[in-house]
Amino acid sequence: MNHDTYLNSYLADILATAKNVAVVGASPDDKRPSHWISGFLLGKGYHVFPVNPLHRGETILGQQVYGSLAEIPEPVHLVDVFRRTECLSEIVDEVLAMSPRPFAIWCQLGIRDDAAAEKAEAAGIRMVMNRALVSEYPLVYERLHPGSAQGHAA
Repeated sequence: MNHDTYLNSYLADILATAKNVAVVGASPDDKRPSHWISGFLLGKGYHVFPVNPLHRGETILGQQVYGSLAEIPEPVHLVDVFRRTECLSEIVDEVLAMSPRPFAIWCQLGIRDDAAAEKAEAAGIRMVMNRALVSEYPLVYERLHPGSAQGHAA
């Protein structure tokens, strides 16, 4: 897949289908983008699972923090990545080891590893790279799903 551009329908389908979102690299610091996005997703009705081994057992925005994807006790649909590009291949390996597997990985701005994406896509996992979910949400999801401004999973 070409990761330079994405069809709005591709992005909207990921956002509409996901209910449980793991935020890898979640931070308790409210100045960090991963913290804002976690709050944004919670406000839109998603169930958020913060993942950060440095904060395992703590809470972020009232949600228990897990040390790894494998620790999450519920199926994860979407993995939202806030880690450096060089960590993406390892994160894809963690996703591939999950059962059931998430159907998509979303990498925030500045995160792109085409080899890791190819590995995930070969296993049937959708990839989005170098995109701010919070910026794409109103442009894609709400435009294609009128009346969803109150959240999708209510």
